[in-house]
Amino acid sequence: MSKFLSYEDRMIIAQRLQENASFGAIGKELGKDRTTIAKEIKKYSYDKKSGRPGYPYNPCEFRATCKAKRICGTSCTHQSAYKCSLCSECTLHCSDFVEDVCSVKNKPPYVCNGCSQLSKCMLLKRIYDPADAHESAHHAVSEARTGIMSNEDDIARINGIISPLVKNGQSLHQIYLAHVDELMCSEKTLYNYVDAQLFDIRNIDLPRKVKYRPRYKKPEFKVDRGCRIERSYADFQKYLGANPETTIVQMDSVIGRVGGKCLLTIHFVESSLMLAFLRDANTSASSGLHHHVFFIRLIFRVFFNASDCTFHNFLKFFI
Repeated sequence: MSKFLSYEDRMIIAQRLQENASFGAIGKELGKDRTTIAKEIKKYSYDKKSGRPGYPYNPCEFRATCKAKRICGTSCTHQSAYKCSLCSECTLHCSDFVEDVCSVKNKPPYVCNGCSQLSKCMLLKRIYDPADAHESAHHAVSEARTGIMSNEDDIARINGIISPLVKNGQSLHQIYLAHVDELMCSEKTLYNYVDAQLFDIRNIDLPRKVKYRPRYKKPEFKVDRGCRIERSYADFQKYLGANPETTIVQMDSVIGRVGGKCLLTIHFVESSLMLAFLRDANTSASSGLHHHVFFIRLIFRVFFNASDCTFHNFLKFFI
């Protein structure tokens, strides 16, 4: 009985979890053991912080009766809320916070997919998503198959067999055919190990290999790390700590069809105002901000009473 699950199998698991089916019933339908289903769900489910419609995530035990206000002081980002329990960040600042933990996740099915209170729950949820599970499983299998699987003793043993023979003029193919029972690996593995310089011989010792043209590899796009100096999220948090009254503006791109037009969004966090500008492509050359400089400057000065210096710092950071 195979333990590997396909994407279709994981789709069925997610559907049956919503129907509150048992692990045994799911395993019987998929032709898998119930322990395979249980391990799959526990290994590839994830925690999700979300509230119910209109209310943010708040796992505090006193969230329903708490009337506290202004817990975070003057740096409140949700000043429109009439009490702090309506803010998702109140648990980070409140000294009376006690987490309300749901016990349903501690017993089968270990996830909240089929819970009748899922849409109303404001606690930490455990979710099984078939797409995320399949991607995580594929990455785990791929990661396990990369690198060198042999230990130092095996490398030394293989090196003692092939290196003297190669230096004597024999090819790896000839050596592999004559010593296949001793090498305990494939011929391709031998070439990979030689290429990785794990043996006393090198590629230059293989007369035919040095004549072959290397296979074409798609060039990797490398980002200059120097452009991230003093622009990381840690630098941003440090700056906010030193300047708590700073107006925060966030920018992002909403991409539709690859290579087609997209939206450049500018979100003013304090007022929950978002501007969207149509761009011809998702490239730095088509940012289009220079066409809307006057309009954005007007927003800065009217809504946020910001100076031209703040506005120019914004353009310098994003353009």
